[in-house]
Amino acid sequence: MVSVKILGSGCANCKRLESVVARVIAERNIDAAIEKVTDYAQMMRWNIMQTPGLVINDTLVSAGRIPSESEIAGWLAQG
Repeated sequence: MVSVKILGSGCANCKRLESVVARVIAERNIDAAIEKVTDYAQMMRWNIMQTPGLVINDTLVSAGRIPSESEIAGWLAQG
């Protein structure tokens, strides 16, 4: 199972990223679990400067933007 974390305070972009990631997981039938991380102390574990952040299997793959569905699918496939 792929571990996916959405880092952010719950802003509109954080919710949008979560929605895009969930859609990619569902459309491609990927075995993954999504976790929202809203605690700033936990987010700093990945040393991000801008949200939203996307962490796949404990590796920060994106921060400060909404990646494309194809980017997300590629990262999930590698996970």
